[in-house]
Amino acid sequence: MAYQEVKTTGYGSRVGSSFRNIGSGFILFIAATALLWWNEGRAVKTDKMLNEAEKACVDMENPNKKDPALDGELVCATALATTEDSLVDKQFGFGAKAIALQRTVEYYQWVEHEESTSQDKLGGKQVTTTTYTYTKEWVSSPEQSSEFKDPAYQGKNMVLTTIEDEQQWAENVSFGAYKLNESLIHSISSKEPVELALSTDLLKQLDRNAGTAYERFYGTKHLNDQTAQQPAAVENDSLKAAAEADKAATDSLMQHAENKVNLDYVHQAGNVLYFGRVPGSPEVGDVRVTFEKVVPAKVTIIAQVTGDTFKAFKAKNGKRFQTLVMGKKDADEIFDDAHSANNFWLWVLRFVGVMMVIAGLKNIFGFLETILKVVPFVANIFGWGIGVVCTVFGVVWSLIVIALAWLFYRPLLGIGLLALAGFLIWVFAFKGKDKLKELAAKAGKNGPATQVEPQKMPEENA
Repeated sequence: MAYQEVKTTGYGSRVGSSFRNIGSGFILFIAATALLWWNEGRAVKTDKMLNEAEKACVDMENPNKKDPALDGELVCATALATTEDSLVDKQFGFGAKAIALQRTVEYYQWVEHEESTSQDKLGGKQVTTTTYTYTKEWVSSPEQSSEFKDPAYQGKNMVLTTIEDEQQWAENVSFGAYKLNESLIHSISSKEPVELALSTDLLKQLDRNAGTAYERFYGTKHLNDQTAQQPAAVENDSLKAAAEADKAATDSLMQHAENKVNLDYVHQAGNVLYFGRVPGSPEVGDVRVTFEKVVPAKVTIIAQVTGDTFKAFKAKNGKRFQTLVMGKKDADEIFDDAHSANNFWLWVLRFVGVMMVIAGLKNIFGFLETILKVVPFVANIFGWGIGVVCTVFGVVWSLIVIALAWLFYRPLLGIGLLALAGFLIWVFAFKGKDKLKELAAKAGKNGPATQVEPQKMPEENA
C-alpha cells in the first residue's frame, strides 16, 4: 500500500504565493528572451565557422609521416589511435595498457518515487495529495533512506561498501607520426571489458569488510528468504516482475563467476566485481563494479596541425572547431554531421526558449486566476483563457526576438520572420474581430421572427 501525505493550502497563502511568482515570472521571461537571442547568434556563428573550416580543410594523405608543409593547416586524417601508456587502478591493484581505464559503480537500493495531485475547493483552498511508492533499483549512488517519507522504509538502505567512480586517460596517444591532444583523446569511445586480476589478499580483505557491513545491518542469522525483510506493502505483481527481470539479468552476467578463493560476499566474473551474497538474487546494499578500458582504434580527426600534434581551428569570428569520430569518414560527412548537430540544437533551444517565455508569462499573470479560486469553476475557465493568451503572446514575442536576432545576424531571413509574426498578430487581433462582426450580422438576419402575411382567400365565383 502506497504512503500518502495530504496538505491543505489556504486561500490567503495561495494569493500571496501567486504575487511572489510575479517576480520569478519576470526573471524567467527575461532569461528566456536572452536565451532565444543568444541561441540565434550561436547558431549563425557556428554555421559560419563550419563553412570557413570546410573551405580551409585539406586531406592529410599519410598521417604516418610528418609533413612540414601541413603545419598550421586544418586537416582531415584517418589513422590508428594507440598508446604505450600503462594505467593503474590503485584501489584494486591492477593495470592495463590502454587509452583509458574506467570504473563504474552501482548500488542496489530502495528508491522513493512521488506523484502529486491537487484539487481546488470552494472558498479558495487547495488540497494536495502526494503519493510515495518504493522500488528496488540499481542506482549510481547510495540513496538516503533516512529521508524517506514513509516511516516503514526509513533506514531500509545500506551498502556493503562505498567505491568511487574513476576514469583515467593516457597522456600520450599517438596518431600515426603525430600525437593527439587531450580533447581529442577524450573523444575516443572504443570500450572493451577489462579482465580482472585481483590478488587473493585483496579479495579476502574486501570480503571481510563486506561481511562485517552485512552482518551489522541484517544480522548473522539473516535468512535467504528476502521477503521476510521487505515491508508487506510492496508485495505486488509489478514489483515481483521487476525483481524477476533483474534477477535474470544478473544471473546471466554472473553465471561464470570464478573466485580465486571461496568467498561469501565478493564474487568476480569477467570485468564485474560483485559485492553481495548471491549475485543472481540481489539484496539491498549489494554493489557491483564494472571495469572497462578504451583500446586502440582507427579514428578520423579534423584539427589544425601544430608541430607534431593538433589544436582546435579558430575561425575569424572566434569560434573554434576540432572533432574526432570513430572509424574512417571523409571531411564532407563530418561537416554534414556538424551542420546537422548545429541545426538540431538550434531548434531544441528555440523550443526551450519559447516554453520558458510562456511559463514566465503564466507566472506573471497567474495571480488573476488565483484570486478567482474562491469559485474553482470560474477560475478554471479564466485560467484557460489566460493560458491561451500567454501562449499566443509567448509565441509571437519569441518570433519577434528570433526575427530581430536574425536581422542582426542575417537580415533577409529576419525580415521574413517579422512578417510571419505580424501576420499572426493580424489574424488574432483583427481577423478575429471581423469574424465576430460577421457572426453578429448573421445572427441579426436570422434572429427576429419574420412576420407572415395573411393569405388572401380565393374569390368566390359569382
